[in-house]
Amino acid sequence: MSLISKSAPARLTFWKGLIDYPTYPLVRRNLRDCPPSPMKHSRSIHCKILTLIGLSLALASGSRLPAADAPAVATSSPTTTTAPAPTAAATPATASDAPKVNPALVPMPQRGANYQTVHQRLVEQAKKGGIDVLFVGDSITDFWIGVSSPQQRGKEVWDKYFAPLKAADFGYNADRTQHVLWRLQNGEGQGFSPKAIVLMIGTNNLGIENRRDPVNSPKRNTIPEAVEGVTAVVKELRKDFPSAKILFLGIFPRNDDQLAKEQIPQVNKELAKLDDQKNIFFLDLTKNFTDADGNLIAEDFQPDHLHPTAKGYQVWADAIQEPLAKLLK
Repeated sequence: MSLISKSAPARLTFWKGLIDYPTYPLVRRNLRDCPPSPMKHSRSIHCKILTLIGLSLALASGSRLPAADAPAVATSSPTTTTAPAPTAAATPATASDAPKVNPALVPMPQRGANYQTVHQRLVEQAKKGGIDVLFVGDSITDFWIGVSSPQQRGKEVWDKYFAPLKAADFGYNADRTQHVLWRLQNGEGQGFSPKAIVLMIGTNNLGIENRRDPVNSPKRNTIPEAVEGVTAVVKELRKDFPSAKILFLGIFPRNDDQLAKEQIPQVNKELAKLDDQKNIFFLDLTKNFTDADGNLIAEDFQPDHLHPTAKGYQVWADAIQEPLAKLLK
């Protein structure tokens, strides 16, 4: 007699025994024992559905199905089963066991049509050549002349100091290391041969994602991840422009994100190790933008405590003018 029947006791017996390994043959036999219906001799739909649901629940319990020809287990008297001996087979690897991928190393563009539009414009600029000094970075670099936005906080200083050097600004607002890698590998790193590169990147890899909700906001990259990401950008620039000297700037201090504020000195300490005084020249401008107590000089930064004011860009230009001139000789 099938375990699945119209009687409540039989159904309870069926459901109760599902997660017990020995009942599997009974469940499987129930599917065969479902009474035929008058329509084309098919099994009872009700019986069949209950049986399949039962099998699904049993599978979800984590038990193994026995072989298709496993004998039925009697239910009239208790039986004793012996647990199989443990095997030496390794536990299958799970997603959590896989090595974590550092997102700061994975080239990818930012979302949005404007990003692609500006990128194509920079690619065309790269193809035209005539660039002796290349500035690469995020919004802090972008806002020299407003590459991707109307912000042109340093344009007057740029026109005075860098435009005569045949400089090009390849900064983009909100870029992280992975975005710069993507841009360089997709046209912005080909077609010209600068003599010197001014690089500052990495601040957007640090801190938290949502500064309006610092308690619940997810964090961005760890210090080692950020260092790896910036290092990858330096290596990409060396590969794309092997004859160029890189004026490698430490990440500027900021006071809009407590976590980022704490991370930046540690990141800069690690990045300084890339200085080889041959092709890469590290320069930390933290002291140029902070007072004796380590606080940001207010007039050098916008109210966001992150982006320089026009005066801040002047401080930046004054600090790199001499070392940049040495690299161009």
